[in-house]
Amino acid sequence: MAEFLQNQKTIITGISGQLGSALLIAFGQAPCTGLDRSQLNLDDPGSIEAVLDALKPSLIINPAAYTAVDKAESDPEQAFRVNAESVGIMARWCARNHALFVHYSTDYVFDGKKPTPYVETDDPCPLSVYGKSKYAGEQAIIASSCRHLIFRTSWVAGMRGNNFIRTILRLAQDRDSLRVVNDQVGSPTAAELIARTTLQVLEKANEHEVSGLFHLTASNSTTWFDYAQYIVQRARQLGLATQLGPEGINPIPSTEYPVPAPRPMNSCLNTRKLCQWLDISGLPVWQQDIDPIIDHLTYMLMQGTPS
Repeated sequence: MAEFLQNQKTIITGISGQLGSALLIAFGQAPCTGLDRSQLNLDDPGSIEAVLDALKPSLIINPAAYTAVDKAESDPEQAFRVNAESVGIMARWCARNHALFVHYSTDYVFDGKKPTPYVETDDPCPLSVYGKSKYAGEQAIIASSCRHLIFRTSWVAGMRGNNFIRTILRLAQDRDSLRVVNDQVGSPTAAELIARTTLQVLEKANEHEVSGLFHLTASNSTTWFDYAQYIVQRARQLGLATQLGPEGINPIPSTEYPVPAPRPMNSCLNTRKLCQWLDISGLPVWQQDIDPIIDHLTYMLMQGTPS
């Protein structure tokens, strides 16, 4: 563990979520405090400063967020309260107290109309309330002038929490056919990859001052349809008995699966800036980091153990 992290008083928010729990594990050897919603509630902006004043962190890592994308369309106040107002309060506290703020954003800040992966300098144009609230959070951090790292990521799945992998495995046991959209493209990204990469960036922080915005996703891309087929095929290879086989998954356009919040058709993010800063050739392909999650959730289902 780098000396930089050993010398920080670190807090990690949202530790009951899939990214927060992965970060807590990744930072296990560094002195850090994990906070769940009962200890730091971003839905109550007025309570945040008192918590931070009591803990006096020098490093805040904030994966906590309002992530109910469709619900946000009918509840914009809560989405902005959690994803923008509270984020701004934390960022301004960091600025006043010379703390480093690490925050996670999303591909939903873009409209998905670009034919190639988005780079950090592309102009955001969020389509949904969720995307707008996350972009407002980014803007609040930058406006605070605090030292910060913002990682935009997409299609996140982890060992804990609700995600696409868990949903497909559950549906595969109950149905013999399924319709999945095939015209949205992105990079499935393991929460564990995000956590490990965050740790790598911070471990280099004592060698190079770093502050800014980075895209962080696994390499290569797929569609939700192909992703679903991959999940079911791998689970079956591991021995999970399912009613649904890959051939039972049918591709449909997004127009045939209406949801309240519009999704970007292209969620691919270019990670070249991050890879150059870390001096690596690239991040792992999405299958490499997603496979352990599929395997873990599959074995839990086979054993009848809640995961």
